Amino acid sequence: MAYVPRSTEPANPVRLALIGSGWIGAFHAETAAARLGGVQLVAIADPALAPAVERAERLGVAKVTADPADVLADPEVDGVLIAAPARFHASLISAAAAAGKHVFCEKPAATSLAELDGALGAVREAGVELQIGFNRRFAADFAAAKRAVDAGSVGEPRLLRSVTRDPGRTDTIPGAERIPPWTIFLETLIHDFDTLNWFNQGAVAEQVQVMADALVEPSLRDSGFLDTAVVTIRYSNGAIAVAEASFSALYGYDVRGEVFGSAGMVQAGSLRATAAGSYTAAGFSSETPRLNVELFADAYTAEIAHFAAMIRSRRDGGPAPAPLAPGGTDTRAALAMALACIEAVKTGAAVQVAGTRAAAAGEGNR
Repeated sequence: MAYVPRSTEPANPVRLALIGSGWIGAFHAETAAARLGGVQLVAIADPALAPAVERAERLGVAKVTADPADVLADPEVDGVLIAAPARFHASLISAAAAAGKHVFCEKPAATSLAELDGALGAVREAGVELQIGFNRRFAADFAAAKRAVDAGSVGEPRLLRSVTRDPGRTDTIPGAERIPPWTIFLETLIHDFDTLNWFNQGAVAEQVQVMADALVEPSLRDSGFLDTAVVTIRYSNGAIAVAEASFSALYGYDVRGEVFGSAGMVQAGSLRATAAGSYTAAGFSSETPRLNVELFADAYTAEIAHFAAMIRSRRDGGPAPAPLAPGGTDTRAALAMALACIEAVKTGAAVQVAGTRAAAAGEGNR
């Protein structure tokens, strides 16, 4: 389908196109269009054309299409932001790489290791940049915790913890029965797996054990849509980690991380939206973030800024940004853990994480 022209853009920015303009895609669209200097959103591709056209008009985006192939064929596009449903991620990464476009993709980058390996092969062959949307690496408190771990402040990591509690109840989500199965591992806890791997860098996850259930909406249990899970992970350096998720944190969006080691402990994440608190006869109260785009607004923005900086460095020369961004090796490690968790739920047994030795050997992060 041809583009619907909307407006013209000034010359010489980093030009990005969005593929998939749903919930998180809409936030990325606003970031590229309005939050970053030297960056422009020049196209939106989404089969749901009417809302995409409305969003393009509101943001002053030049082009809108129902077909991602249109933006991949556009010579003005430097890079793409992939925020389509997860089942399309691997094929879109491959197609974007083949078109010579740098790629930012939301997690998971694929739904199987075979799919992912194909996409990563296309990225390597094309020589383009690949960044995956593990936004916690760009959150100020998580980044500070990572620096403390790397500086040796906690000594040798021994116990790690990552928590994601989402305030959205599945029984109040319209069409919750249509949400893809195993979402809690592939799209929620995969963030925690990447965070734990990042904190415990140099070690690899070897084994997972899982307890998970549909406690919020039991009717969805048989479809694989679980809403509550605890994962125990054994790492190659002997450290033990716990990743926990729930889709029923009615008090707000709750994401935290912790590394306990031989010399101390570091924590990241807070339940409070601001430092303000109220003391009344009813006790103490504080506002809490209710949405992921509230809790991680700065991190979501920073990760797109980093992606644009990588493109600018490759396109125009000059210094490259610090290598913070998660790429191919990182996303493969996290996906392998998510898939092992699914197998652990099915079998009720501890499961070895696939690809551990390859990760330990260290492969290119594209």
